[in-house]
Amino acid sequence: MEFTGYLDFWFKDRPIVERVAPFIDLGVKRFDVWCWRSAPIAEISAECKRLGGIINSTFDEDMGSLADPADNEKTLRTWAESLEMAERYGVEHLFIFSNQVDIVDGKEWTRRLSRNVTEAEQYANLLNQTEKILKLVEQTKVEVWVEALNEFHIQGGVLVHDHDLAADWIRRMNHPQFRLAFDCYHQQRTAGNLMYGVEAYWGLYPTFHIGDCPTRQEPGTGEINFPNIRAKLRELGFDGFVGLEFYPSTTAAEALARTRELFPLV
Repeated sequence: MEFTGYLDFWFKDRPIVERVAPFIDLGVKRFDVWCWRSAPIAEISAECKRLGGIINSTFDEDMGSLADPADNEKTLRTWAESLEMAERYGVEHLFIFSNQVDIVDGKEWTRRLSRNVTEAEQYANLLNQTEKILKLVEQTKVEVWVEALNEFHIQGGVLVHDHDLAADWIRRMNHPQFRLAFDCYHQQRTAGNLMYGVEAYWGLYPTFHIGDCPTRQEPGTGEINFPNIRAKLRELGFDGFVGLEFYPSTTAAEALARTRELFPLV
């Protein structure tokens, strides 16, 4: 296993480019970045190269809604742009969501659909668009990760908001560059059933995110039973990425030390 560090969550007392070095000092060399269009992605990439790191993942904050037929032209265009960016800066993974999420008055809202479309119609459109996007992906080495976003704090309704539908999406595509990001925080907020999901979606997820609930801090600060989850992952033989997509409750070193106790990288 290997930890991936979320630059938007850690070392928030300094500019985002300057967060690479302290992560490197802690032994974390892969970095996840939110919102590549507004992030200083070129500077982050240069800093990673200087220090021996890599941009593990990012996503486009203006990719459009795959669930909205009116966005079909936009989603193809923005995905072409994201893939070009990823190849330029050596980004290995891009996240994909069913809906466009915007920040309105400091809160996350799903962008309203252009017209009334049933959920079945939304999902059919999402599948059709994904097939087209994957033809672009096939021309690169990028792997696309599906993330189901919770509806607890994202207002307005998200089509793919639990791992069951995310897993169905992946299985229908049946594509080697299209995988699941198992996110404990989002799944717990939406549906729970974490232990069930660890087994039911086995083989679909190369990355496992370990933010606790309700505060999205390191494992052991909330309600999720991470020792049992880690035992199940060990039993299954998980050897992928462990995403540190949480806010440290104290110092970064202490939060990482507590995380390593639960998720020893052996």
